[in-house]
Amino acid sequence: MAKNKTQETGKDVLEFINAFADTEQKRNDSFELLQLMQEISGHNAKMWGPSIIGFGTYHYRYNSGHEGDAPLIGFSPRKAAISLYVFTGSEE
Repeated sequence: MAKNKTQETGKDVLEFINAFADTEQKRNDSFELLQLMQEISGHNAKMWGPSIIGFGTYHYRYNSGHEGDAPLIGFSPRKAAISLYVFTGSEE
């Protein structure tokens, strides 16, 4: 089975935002989301894969047998727009 690309890494979150967010507005929004998500989740920010900032973790397993870990909530300051990631607990 293929290895999950989105895994927790040891990269620095602040360095990532400063290097990856391509506008001042996106950088400011990213720092605001960082603070907000940390307060709400109660977890410190960690990098997941090359471009997702995640908070907390959960384990998933699909019917196909594929399984792994992912952040409970997170975001990525992508080129077109900021993407938000939220674990709902729903099996869907």
